[in-house]
Amino acid sequence: MWSGPRNISTAMMRAWGNRLDTFVCDEPLYAYYLRATGLAHPGAEEVIALNETDWCKVVDWLTRARPEEKPIFYQKHMTHHLLPEIDRGWLAKVQNCFLIRHPREVITSYIIKNNDPTAEDVGFIQQAEIFELVCAQTGSPPPVLDARDIQNDPRRSLGLLCDALRVEFNENMLSWPPGLRPTDGVWAKHWYHEVENSTSFRPWREKSDKVPSRLSEVYRRSLECYERLYEHRLR
Repeated sequence: MWSGPRNISTAMMRAWGNRLDTFVCDEPLYAYYLRATGLAHPGAEEVIALNETDWCKVVDWLTRARPEEKPIFYQKHMTHHLLPEIDRGWLAKVQNCFLIRHPREVITSYIIKNNDPTAEDVGFIQQAEIFELVCAQTGSPPPVLDARDIQNDPRRSLGLLCDALRVEFNENMLSWPPGLRPTDGVWAKHWYHEVENSTSFRPWREKSDKVPSRLSEVYRRSLECYERLYEHRLR
């Protein structure tokens, strides 16, 4: 599942992780991304120390492992973690899905943590590139889910996704116990406070937040990418 930051990606991981037939992994390329970029994210040293930083080994695990012998291996990925030097050929070995959220909501949430993000920071450009690559590899658009659709009707949206993936929908995906999980990344203590207290997808609520004028170009470029994927969303 390819998502950008400040989306409902961790809640989506909760939904899949609550299935007995599914193993989930949390942003497996994050440690490599931090080591390669040198970005000062919260807990960066710990993330790098405790996780695999060789992207080749990560990709090998993602495409060959069957964790706990479960039939479904759900991978939560951030689009900006797939840095240009990482070979993309492995994407043809997995089923790729895309989780999108309107860039106005993403950017206005993101600037609480990072006041001056680039277009690459919010991940829409990379998401569109990955989407186009998967389209070229498979000859058809992969499943796309919009966060608002999920929040407004989780049962229907997750049902559509399961149908697209040819797996049976499971009621356990609609709610989960609160708290952190052993499968959460070590960065959960820095980023997952809201999800830690959640037990289901929270209904979408319109917010009045505006994108600052200084980020108008970031917003414009992100919106173009978002709209390209939005046309293919499951509905």
